[in-house]
Amino acid sequence: MFFEVELQRDVKIHATNLDKPVSRRFILACLLDNLFKEKASEDHGYFLAVTRLKSIGKGNVMDESGNTVFTVVFTCRTFKPFPGEELQGVVRYISQHGVLLKCGPIRNAFLSAWKMSKYQYIPGKKPAFLNNELSKIEKGVVVCFLVLAVRWINASRDFEMLASVDADSLGPVSLPGSDELEL
Repeated sequence: MFFEVELQRDVKIHATNLDKPVSRRFILACLLDNLFKEKASEDHGYFLAVTRLKSIGKGNVMDESGNTVFTVVFTCRTFKPFPGEELQGVVRYISQHGVLLKCGPIRNAFLSAWKMSKYQYIPGKKPAFLNNELSKIEKGVVVCFLVLAVRWINASRDFEMLASVDADSLGPVSLPGSDELEL
């Protein structure tokens, strides 16, 4: 789910960059760099975009080094998955045990073979899962799935998900420009 959240971060500017007045643009660039490194938080999810810069506090000199910290308040668009949510992901790996999907910034959404009971595993050079209606889940296919569980991994600052396609309207998605027949 997407959210718009208000956040506050301290942006540290090294003394070597303080020989001239610090611009808002420079502070914003430092903030974006810091958010890129932080990537996500357990509470808010993945940081996607800063949508509004609300305020930049007066710089406070930290110590004798001359480094200065500016407190920045801003709104940010985030993405955090929740159990029960329907999402779409692209198949990136297939094994007999299931499928790994990439869903936006989430690299590991696991769709277990147990949670796609209408599909049979087809081994080979291009493994896939196929059902009786010839609906095929293979590498590169977009799949609509239900989120069963979400786990935060603090070490990598990532979320992982367990997924299912055992419900109506879930499974491979037909997108414009796909291999459908035009009549």
